[in-house]
Amino acid sequence: MQAILSLSFNDLPCHLKHCFMYLSLFPEDYSIKRHVLIRLWIAEGFIEEIEGRTLEEVANGCFNELLNRSLVQVNDRYSDGRVQSCRVHDILRETMLLKSKDQGFAAITNKENNKRLPERVRRLSVHAGTNIDAFGDNQLSQLRSLLLFTEEKDVWNKFMSSFSDQGSRLVKVLASTCAPTTTFPQSITKLYHLRYLCLRDTAVSSIPPSIANLRHLETLDLKRTLVREQPNEVLRLQCLRHVIVYYIRSDWILHGFKALKGMESLSSLRKLSYVEAKQGETEPMVSVGRLTQLTRLGILKLGTEHGDALFSSIRELKLLRSLRLASRTEDEALSFQFESFSSLRLLQRLDMRGPVEKSLEGIQNLTNLSTLYLSGCRLQVDPLESLQDLPNLVSLCFDERAYDGESLCFKAGSFLMLRDLRISRLENLRRVAVEDKALSHLEDMFLMNCKLLKEIPSGIERPRNLQELQLINMAAELTTTVYHGSQHDNYSKVMHIPHVFIGQWNIETGHDGYWL
Repeated sequence: MQAILSLSFNDLPCHLKHCFMYLSLFPEDYSIKRHVLIRLWIAEGFIEEIEGRTLEEVANGCFNELLNRSLVQVNDRYSDGRVQSCRVHDILRETMLLKSKDQGFAAITNKENNKRLPERVRRLSVHAGTNIDAFGDNQLSQLRSLLLFTEEKDVWNKFMSSFSDQGSRLVKVLASTCAPTTTFPQSITKLYHLRYLCLRDTAVSSIPPSIANLRHLETLDLKRTLVREQPNEVLRLQCLRHVIVYYIRSDWILHGFKALKGMESLSSLRKLSYVEAKQGETEPMVSVGRLTQLTRLGILKLGTEHGDALFSSIRELKLLRSLRLASRTEDEALSFQFESFSSLRLLQRLDMRGPVEKSLEGIQNLTNLSTLYLSGCRLQVDPLESLQDLPNLVSLCFDERAYDGESLCFKAGSFLMLRDLRISRLENLRRVAVEDKALSHLEDMFLMNCKLLKEIPSGIERPRNLQELQLINMAAELTTTVYHGSQHDNYSKVMHIPHVFIGQWNIETGHDGYWL
């Protein structure tokens, strides 16, 4: 078996061999996020820029090639079909571990492998169960990359000490999840060659000004930490391509970091999420418009005063693929000007949370839009009129008063590409209708907390590809007749659907219900 798999490995181009072997650094059966893997490959120097394509685009092409060769397996996809995460088959992983060891590519420590590390280790992955004795007195002077998948405090302190003592000053990649620390270690800011820094899922709440020393830093990943502000010294990091700083509270409220004046100096930024607008200050919103390389942008706590500056800036971001905008309060109208989005020809994902004074007129110009999430928009006009002709829309969600009307009608022949439909917390909704040949590719429908909707959507039997229907916290008249009323129309409408779920959901217990 190893010999057969080695043929697939030997057939790979040199740069793909490195990308493939890198997957062995992750623990067995680990769900590897595609975006994270791509950023790691870039930081490691495996990806070379090709004229007309960005590093991220080239790296994504490498990922797809490994996928097409069946060397990695899709673990999860986004609703629009993009690969969200992947896994490596156990047998393939064993092959990679052997190749990695033979070529001195990387070393791995875990509870089964706690032998002393060799003196020259360039890449090190530390898994759960690693004993501190595995490191001995090794100063790890040749270390370039460190991936920590353990919460052992002794192990963490060992490396922080090594950074302070000038032992591991050549590190380019430092990635740690759930590190046992509440402060941002000063010793990290001495890693002058650092390109990739990830301290996800930690209790870190602030960033020291000395971060300015990391002049080569490309990725700053502080996702799900407590950081709310960044020092102005961050603006000196001219190589930054990805800034990911936010956390979600227990009540599902999203928080980012406060906007800095002068953000336009970070001209290489590709991803910025999430920045919080400051009340009464519009200058940071003007700065955003000068970050013309942005492909992903998230701005929170927007107020009425930010409207003009914001939409003028968004017009300039012609490379945007993903955009998320959220108002400061549920009553703060942002006067969204969808006509100003006409220059965003590449936009694929749009997430808008907050009141919209006007209709969605103009949104139909976003012909590449594949995912749309609307929440709290309080639309008075049926939004389907503006959305029905979007040629690439595959995922649509109306949440929490996105629409205040009483009916939604999917007209004949509309939404031909839509696969995922979610309707939640529309307080006034009483009727949903699906006309002939509408939603012809729909696979999943999710209805939640629409208490006035007492009938299954009219015409739901028409989308023949519908595989799953979920009814969560709906009116008793609806759920009872579906489950018990074998002679009722609600029951007969859903009989062709392979999976129908009826239940309740709350923040503490999650889903609780039953499948028909």
